[in-house]
Amino acid sequence: YAHDYRYFPEPDLVPLKVEQRWVDQLRTTLPELPVAREQRFVSQYGLPLYDAGLLTQSRALADYYETAVREHPKPKIVSNWVLSELLRELPGDDEAAIAACPIPPLNLARLLALIDSGTISGKIAKDVFEKMYRSGEDAEAIVKREGLVQVADAGALAGVVDQVLAANPAAVEDWKKGKKQSLGFLVGQVMKATQGKANPAVVNQLLLERLPKS
Repeated sequence: YAHDYRYFPEPDLVPLKVEQRWVDQLRTTLPELPVAREQRFVSQYGLPLYDAGLLTQSRALADYYETAVREHPKPKIVSNWVLSELLRELPGDDEAAIAACPIPPLNLARLLALIDSGTISGKIAKDVFEKMYRSGEDAEAIVKREGLVQVADAGALAGVVDQVLAANPAAVEDWKKGKKQSLGFLVGQVMKATQGKANPAVVNQLLLERLPKS
Protein backbone atom coordinates (compact mmCIF):
# COMPACT_ATOMS: atom_id res chain seq x y z
CA TYR A 1 0.00 0.00 0.00
CA ALA A 2 2.90 2.37 0.66
CA HIS A 3 3.97 2.10 -2.98
CA ASP A 4 0.41 2.73 -4.22
CA TYR A 5 0.04 5.91 -2.20
CA ARG A 6 3.65 6.97 -2.79
CA TYR A 7 4.43 7.13 0.92
CA PHE A 8 7.98 8.05 1.79
CA PRO A 9 9.84 8.47 5.08
CA GLU A 10 9.77 11.88 6.72
CA PRO A 11 13.38 13.03 6.46
CA ASP A 12 13.18 15.15 9.62
CA LEU A 13 11.97 12.25 11.83
CA VAL A 14 14.33 9.57 12.97
CA PRO A 15 13.01 5.98 13.01
CA LEU A 16 11.29 5.09 16.30
CA LYS A 17 12.23 1.73 17.70
CA VAL A 18 10.04 0.49 20.55
CA GLU A 19 11.42 -2.33 22.63
CA GLN A 20 8.96 -5.10 23.47
CA ARG A 21 10.15 -4.98 27.09
CA TRP A 22 8.93 -1.39 27.37
CA VAL A 23 5.58 -2.27 25.78
CA ASP A 24 5.12 -5.15 28.22
CA GLN A 25 5.99 -2.90 31.15
CA LEU A 26 3.42 -0.31 30.09
CA ARG A 27 0.80 -3.02 29.66
CA THR A 28 1.17 -4.02 33.32
CA THR A 29 0.28 -0.48 34.40
CA LEU A 30 -3.03 -0.45 32.53
CA PRO A 31 -6.23 -1.16 34.49
CA GLU A 32 -8.05 -4.40 33.74
CA LEU A 33 -10.42 -3.79 30.84
CA PRO A 34 -14.15 -4.42 31.46
CA VAL A 35 -14.35 -7.32 28.99
CA ALA A 36 -11.32 -9.03 30.54
CA ARG A 37 -12.71 -8.50 34.02
CA GLU A 38 -16.09 -9.89 32.98
CA GLN A 39 -14.41 -13.03 31.66
CA ARG A 40 -12.36 -13.35 34.84
CA PHE A 41 -15.47 -13.06 37.02
CA VAL A 42 -16.97 -15.97 35.10
CA SER A 43 -13.85 -18.15 35.29
CA GLN A 44 -12.60 -17.21 38.77
CA TYR A 45 -15.90 -16.87 40.64
CA GLY A 46 -18.11 -19.15 38.58
CA LEU A 47 -20.64 -16.36 38.01
CA PRO A 48 -23.18 -16.47 35.18
CA LEU A 49 -22.18 -14.24 32.28
CA TYR A 50 -25.24 -12.08 33.03
CA ASP A 51 -24.05 -11.33 36.58
CA ALA A 52 -20.47 -10.76 35.50
CA GLY A 53 -21.60 -8.35 32.80
CA LEU A 54 -23.64 -6.24 35.19
CA LEU A 55 -20.97 -6.17 37.87
CA THR A 56 -18.24 -5.06 35.47
CA GLN A 57 -20.19 -2.30 33.74
CA SER A 58 -18.81 -0.04 36.45
CA ARG A 59 -15.26 -0.32 37.74
CA ALA A 60 -16.38 0.98 41.14
CA LEU A 61 -19.12 -1.64 41.42
CA ALA A 62 -16.74 -4.41 40.36
CA ASP A 63 -14.24 -3.26 43.00
CA TYR A 64 -17.01 -3.25 45.63
CA TYR A 65 -17.99 -6.79 44.68
CA GLU A 66 -14.45 -8.13 44.80
CA THR A 67 -13.79 -6.58 48.21
CA ALA A 68 -16.97 -8.15 49.58
CA VAL A 69 -16.34 -11.57 48.04
CA ARG A 70 -12.82 -11.73 49.45
CA GLU A 71 -14.35 -11.37 52.93
CA HIS A 72 -17.34 -13.64 52.23
CA PRO A 73 -16.17 -16.18 49.62
CA LYS A 74 -19.56 -17.17 48.26
CA PRO A 75 -19.47 -15.42 44.88
CA LYS A 76 -23.03 -16.01 43.67
CA ILE A 77 -24.63 -15.04 46.99
CA VAL A 78 -22.58 -11.83 47.14
CA SER A 79 -23.49 -11.10 43.52
CA ASN A 80 -27.19 -11.56 44.25
CA TRP A 81 -27.08 -9.08 47.12
CA VAL A 82 -25.02 -6.51 45.23
CA LEU A 83 -27.19 -6.66 42.11
CA SER A 84 -30.53 -6.73 43.91
CA GLU A 85 -30.47 -5.20 47.38
CA LEU A 86 -27.56 -2.79 46.92
CA LEU A 87 -28.42 -1.47 43.46
CA ARG A 88 -32.04 -1.05 44.53
CA GLU A 89 -30.89 1.50 47.11
CA LEU A 90 -28.04 3.23 45.29
CA PRO A 91 -28.79 6.19 43.01
CA GLY A 92 -26.32 4.76 40.49
CA ASP A 93 -23.35 2.43 40.10
CA ASP A 94 -20.70 5.02 39.28
CA GLU A 95 -17.69 5.85 41.42
CA ALA A 96 -19.41 8.69 43.28
CA ALA A 97 -22.44 6.59 44.20
CA ILE A 98 -20.31 3.66 45.38
CA ALA A 99 -17.99 5.94 47.35
CA ALA A 100 -20.97 7.48 49.15
CA CYS A 101 -22.60 4.10 49.88
CA PRO A 102 -23.31 3.86 53.64
CA ILE A 103 -22.70 0.09 53.56
CA PRO A 104 -19.02 -0.65 52.90
CA PRO A 105 -18.35 -3.99 51.21
CA LEU A 106 -16.92 -5.49 54.39
CA ASN A 107 -20.14 -4.66 56.25
CA LEU A 108 -22.18 -6.39 53.56
CA ALA A 109 -19.93 -9.45 53.93
CA ARG A 110 -20.49 -9.47 57.69
CA LEU A 111 -24.25 -9.32 57.20
CA LEU A 112 -24.09 -12.35 54.91
CA ALA A 113 -21.95 -14.15 57.50
CA LEU A 114 -24.78 -13.70 60.03
CA ILE A 115 -27.09 -15.60 57.68
CA ASP A 116 -24.55 -18.39 57.22
CA SER A 117 -24.05 -18.77 60.95
CA GLY A 118 -27.80 -19.04 61.52
CA THR A 119 -27.81 -15.88 63.63
CA ILE A 120 -30.50 -14.31 61.43
CA SER A 121 -32.73 -15.53 58.63
CA GLY A 122 -32.53 -14.34 55.04
CA LYS A 123 -35.80 -12.44 55.47
CA ILE A 124 -34.56 -10.64 58.57
CA ALA A 125 -31.27 -9.92 56.79
CA LYS A 126 -33.09 -7.91 54.13
CA ASP A 127 -34.73 -5.79 56.81
CA VAL A 128 -31.37 -5.33 58.52
CA PHE A 129 -29.81 -4.32 55.19
CA GLU A 130 -32.36 -1.53 54.75
CA LYS A 131 -31.63 -0.26 58.26
CA MET A 132 -27.89 -0.42 57.59
CA TYR A 133 -28.38 1.69 54.48
CA ARG A 134 -30.47 4.27 56.31
CA SER A 135 -28.28 4.54 59.42
CA GLY A 136 -24.79 3.48 58.37
CA GLU A 137 -24.65 1.06 61.31
CA ASP A 138 -23.16 -2.40 61.00
CA ALA A 139 -25.36 -5.48 60.99
CA GLU A 140 -24.27 -6.84 64.37
CA ALA A 141 -25.25 -3.63 66.17
CA ILE A 142 -28.73 -3.57 64.61
CA VAL A 143 -29.37 -7.27 65.27
CA LYS A 144 -28.30 -6.95 68.90
CA ARG A 145 -30.23 -3.74 69.59
CA GLU A 146 -33.47 -4.94 68.03
CA GLY A 147 -33.33 -8.52 69.27
CA LEU A 148 -33.39 -10.07 65.81
CA VAL A 149 -31.38 -13.19 66.56
CA GLN A 150 -32.93 -16.24 64.91
CA VAL A 151 -34.64 -18.78 67.18
CA ALA A 152 -33.29 -22.27 66.53
CA ASP A 153 -34.32 -23.90 69.81
CA ALA A 154 -36.88 -26.59 68.98
CA GLY A 155 -38.33 -26.38 72.46
CA ALA A 156 -38.97 -22.67 72.11
CA LEU A 157 -40.63 -23.12 68.70
CA ALA A 158 -42.72 -26.19 69.45
CA GLY A 159 -45.55 -24.21 71.02
CA VAL A 160 -45.80 -21.85 68.06
CA VAL A 161 -45.85 -24.79 65.64
CA ASP A 162 -48.67 -26.43 67.60
CA GLN A 163 -50.68 -23.19 67.54
CA VAL A 164 -50.24 -22.84 63.78
CA LEU A 165 -51.37 -26.42 63.17
CA ALA A 166 -54.43 -25.91 65.35
CA ALA A 167 -55.30 -22.66 63.56
CA ASN A 168 -54.96 -24.12 60.06
CA PRO A 169 -56.91 -27.42 59.89
CA ALA A 170 -57.53 -26.99 56.15
CA ALA A 171 -53.79 -27.04 55.46
CA VAL A 172 -53.42 -30.15 57.60
CA GLU A 173 -56.19 -31.83 55.60
CA ASP A 174 -54.47 -30.85 52.36
CA TRP A 175 -51.31 -32.51 53.66
CA LYS A 176 -53.26 -35.69 54.38
CA LYS A 177 -54.47 -35.63 50.77
CA GLY A 178 -50.91 -35.54 49.51
CA LYS A 179 -50.72 -31.81 48.76
CA LYS A 180 -47.10 -31.29 49.78
CA GLN A 181 -47.23 -27.54 49.12
CA SER A 182 -49.27 -27.15 52.30
CA LEU A 183 -46.04 -27.68 54.24
CA GLY A 184 -44.60 -24.50 52.77
CA PHE A 185 -47.76 -22.63 53.75
CA LEU A 186 -47.48 -23.84 57.34
CA VAL A 187 -43.80 -22.93 57.52
CA GLY A 188 -44.75 -19.46 56.32
CA GLN A 189 -47.38 -19.15 59.04
CA VAL A 190 -44.85 -20.04 61.72
CA MET A 191 -42.39 -17.53 60.28
CA LYS A 192 -45.12 -14.91 60.32
CA ALA A 193 -46.01 -15.70 63.93
CA THR A 194 -42.38 -15.35 64.98
CA GLN A 195 -41.82 -12.20 62.90
CA GLY A 196 -39.33 -14.07 60.74
CA LYS A 197 -37.10 -15.06 63.66
CA ALA A 198 -37.70 -18.82 63.55
CA ASN A 199 -35.09 -21.03 61.92
CA PRO A 200 -36.90 -22.41 58.83
CA ALA A 201 -35.08 -25.75 58.93
CA VAL A 202 -36.08 -26.33 62.55
CA VAL A 203 -39.67 -25.29 61.81
CA ASN A 204 -39.78 -27.65 58.85
CA GLN A 205 -38.59 -30.55 61.00
CA LEU A 206 -41.07 -29.81 63.80
CA LEU A 207 -43.96 -29.70 61.34
CA LEU A 208 -42.96 -32.99 59.72
CA GLU A 209 -42.83 -34.61 63.15
CA ARG A 210 -46.37 -33.45 63.92
CA LEU A 211 -48.17 -33.77 60.60
CA PRO A 212 -49.90 -37.09 59.91
CA LYS A 213 -47.83 -39.49 57.85
CA SER A 214 -49.26 -39.48 54.34
